[in-house]
Amino acid sequence: MTAYLKKVFLLFAVLVAFIPALTSCTDSFFDLKPDDEVIGDKVYKTENDFELAVNACYSKLQTQMDFYIEMCEYRSDNLTLKAPTAGTQDRYDIDMFRETSANGILDKLWENFDNGIYRCNKILDKIDNAEFNLTKKKQFKGEAMFVRALTTFNMYRAWGNVPVARRVLSVNDALLLGRPSDQQMYEYLAGDLEQIITENMLPENYDSKDVGRATSGAAKALLAKVYLTFKQPQKAANLLQSMIGSYELLPNIVDVFDVNNKMNREIIFAVRYNKTIVGEGHGAWYSLTNLTDDNNRTDALNHLYDGTDDDRADLLEYLQVPGVNTCLMRKFYDTRDESTRQYGSDNILIRYSDVVLMYAEALNEVAYSGSQDSEALKALNMVHTRAGLTPIDIADVPSQDEFRKAILLERQKEFPYEGHRWFDSVRLGGAIEAAAADGKSINDYQLLYPIPLSEIERINNTDILWQNPGY
Repeated sequence: MTAYLKKVFLLFAVLVAFIPALTSCTDSFFDLKPDDEVIGDKVYKTENDFELAVNACYSKLQTQMDFYIEMCEYRSDNLTLKAPTAGTQDRYDIDMFRETSANGILDKLWENFDNGIYRCNKILDKIDNAEFNLTKKKQFKGEAMFVRALTTFNMYRAWGNVPVARRVLSVNDALLLGRPSDQQMYEYLAGDLEQIITENMLPENYDSKDVGRATSGAAKALLAKVYLTFKQPQKAANLLQSMIGSYELLPNIVDVFDVNNKMNREIIFAVRYNKTIVGEGHGAWYSLTNLTDDNNRTDALNHLYDGTDDDRADLLEYLQVPGVNTCLMRKFYDTRDESTRQYGSDNILIRYSDVVLMYAEALNEVAYSGSQDSEALKALNMVHTRAGLTPIDIADVPSQDEFRKAILLERQKEFPYEGHRWFDSVRLGGAIEAAAADGKSINDYQLLYPIPLSEIERINNTDILWQNPGY
């Protein structure tokens, strides 16, 4: 049976509110509940029940950092392993495009995503029959739909068209859940996000205690990336145009990642953490023991900012954390909590600079403009000049393809270690070339990962769940 099916057999899991954190230094985030709070059929009744259940959907996002590290950064031309070590064989195989369907990282993350979708579906199955404030009910539905769409989108980008449960299924129904068509997959993803937006299910912002929940802006930005991924640039351009000016690029990019400046005006959606509460912080991401250790960067990343005074280079500098044998990048820098021994930097998934660069991408894909005053070039230069660089001249991007390449390069400079590079390269058409420059020869089929063997064997029906070609 699939990982989703396993959940059908369980008495409903403990779904706890995992995501209290801080906005700025003092404001509370989602109210923390005791670890023994249980959300089951008997208590899917009240507003508080559903708030706990929605918080549990966010809590699942907290456990998915491996996706952005292993399946995004190490898959890309940003990070690499010279050789496998104890415990890194699966990472090495992903990095070298040698992974098989038995890869443990892929298996673990498929199951993780499956469980996240199950949590969202449980809410969406039950909430219409509950009686509480209609505005709050609409918000909770929107949040569950957003998290489900985000999770499904990550599965789609990794594995292609995957079986997607839209409700909690019986065992028999789950066994018959097959891979959808491209059109069905698009409708699943775009449909949820379009409904959130057209029905105003999510607010533009929250008061201090709820900062970090999905907003209408987060839904729009995610939908725009869905549109671009499914080659719908005009829809993306129209949507993104409505977002320009709604957020801001902070003058100093270092301030975007300051743990004392969380959820600032540039951040549209982030997975929140709070290091002062056991289980709500995280370990040291991308850490080194000594400043002289190998940081696993490729030549491409090591020389990405060469010959320029790009302010973004400072974010990749490693700093010693006081009191521990740990060095952290400035982009993820935090001190360790003495009590919990955790760190509390957030995993920022959507920034305004992403929106601006997607806008430039969408406009260029609709139609290339050779004008220095084009909206696409203005958007590209908004991000480029914020880094302290002189504006890009239209003569430097004399065609649609050259403009596309400039966007891809700008995105690599803007988002290293943020989980964008691999899927940016696939979407914009530079993945095979980037791998070749890193000394890796890959084929088109390797733009997708293999479906985990455990899932193939549990379903045991290749008419329903078949392996991706080439594996």
